[in-house]
Amino acid sequence: MSFLKEIERRRTFGIISHPDAGKTTLTEKLLLFGGAIQEAGAVKNNKIKKGATSDFMEIERQRGISVSTSVLAFNYKDKKINILDTPGHKDFAEDTYRTLTAVDSVIVVIDVAKGVEEQTEKLVSVCRLRNIPMIVFINKLDREGKDAFDLMDEVEQKLGLKVTPLSFPIGMGYDFQGIYNLWEQNINLFSGDSRKNIEETIAFSDLQSPELEKIIGQNPANKLREELELIAEVYPEFNREDYLEGSLQPVFFGSALNNFGVRELLDCFIDIAPAPRAKESDTRLVKPSEEKMSGFVFKIHANMDPKHRDRLAFVKIVSGTFERNKPYLHVRHNKNLKFSSPNAFFAEKKEIVDTSYPGDIVGLHDTGNFKIGDTLTEGENMNFRGIPSFSPEHFRYINNADPLKSKQLEKGIDQLMDEGVAQLFTLEMNNRKVIGTVGALQYEVIQYRLEHEYGAKCTYENFPVHKACWVKPDDPKNEEFKEFKRIKQKFLAKDKYNQLVFLADSDFTIQMTISKYPSVKLFFTSEFD
Repeated sequence: MSFLKEIERRRTFGIISHPDAGKTTLTEKLLLFGGAIQEAGAVKNNKIKKGATSDFMEIERQRGISVSTSVLAFNYKDKKINILDTPGHKDFAEDTYRTLTAVDSVIVVIDVAKGVEEQTEKLVSVCRLRNIPMIVFINKLDREGKDAFDLMDEVEQKLGLKVTPLSFPIGMGYDFQGIYNLWEQNINLFSGDSRKNIEETIAFSDLQSPELEKIIGQNPANKLREELELIAEVYPEFNREDYLEGSLQPVFFGSALNNFGVRELLDCFIDIAPAPRAKESDTRLVKPSEEKMSGFVFKIHANMDPKHRDRLAFVKIVSGTFERNKPYLHVRHNKNLKFSSPNAFFAEKKEIVDTSYPGDIVGLHDTGNFKIGDTLTEGENMNFRGIPSFSPEHFRYINNADPLKSKQLEKGIDQLMDEGVAQLFTLEMNNRKVIGTVGALQYEVIQYRLEHEYGAKCTYENFPVHKACWVKPDDPKNEEFKEFKRIKQKFLAKDKYNQLVFLADSDFTIQMTISKYPSVKLFFTSEFD
């Protein structure tokens, strides 16, 4: 198959939602259609011993949440689909923001009863900043929930989207009978039996036909006709160009747990979703169809296999073909690296691949060369943009609880910070180490992983800091900057990349500092120019 055809076949997307809206369940059901797994594991149900395929860290299995982003690939019809399943829990938001730099489109999952929740709003706003095409999937229709029109209004108002339904529910909760698929013009009947993988679908081109009453009953038939008329009047017709530009979002309804409405979503998705897209670097726009390989690291995961201490760097291929055993330039280190066993993923199953194409995610074994945001090329000196660290919201001193294991602790902290689990700040004054995270649950994960993966124990102490501000003086030699360093020395630290950081204890302090030292610029993300 030609290089351009390979690019055209690929669909790389992320699934985002608030915790518990059914994101991991939807991922499982998509894999089922791709023939990648035989039985889908439910996340919460303890009776099913098989945990969800995409949750492979022990702590995820215990809590029933996804805390690390996993990559899953499968073929469906003639398309190669790469799903990046992201953590929904807000404490892991930073991992999700970074993953969103590696996707070409997004499916947003919304719970029919809860509607739009806080984490969904945050993640959608990140997608809107980058105009990522989005499809909305309204889940759990077999439960009582909000009216379909009210939900679509809520999505438009709270998320600032412009929607158009491509499928529509017939009844809901107890009365739920199925879905009318506007995209394919057919009716899909709900049997309520999740063991049936694929439900029966009845093609329906003429809704006025009396057959409709026979199938779903008189009242539901009349109601459906009215609702579809209303949709035609109120919502814009689907236009693929608007969707690709991020200005129109199609909506699907279904129940992922019962595997209902998922095929419609997938069939439409592979028709309309974008193939791999161009990406901006610090020197130019890089197109997927270029011959020369380029890609960037958006995630690092250590110890995916507890039996082998390994680290994998996840690389999104942006252009060209990535080949096994071919040397590529690691731009930051300015040295060539070869990879003898690049991995493609299927949750915890990995296989070695010889060739990968734009849109694919490749796992490279890493001995400590990579950090998040690194760029690989065939020799060109450029860096992909847009993978910043954000200012953490929680700060704690980290102490060694076992003096005999200080080496293991250091190594463990070092590797976990490379993964971007949290950020490490070393105080200038006394070299004490402070860990900053986006959410408090991260501290548990760090403690757990240090003990189980590195054999090191740590304790924490509170450190009352409000925000980390990266510091950039107009002139490092001027008196004002020296004065700033002298007065604030207790609150100055270095981050992992040796950048100076001011740990401010309140918003008020930040405002005062800005007005008192105008030539010292403060930033809330680590990527600034």
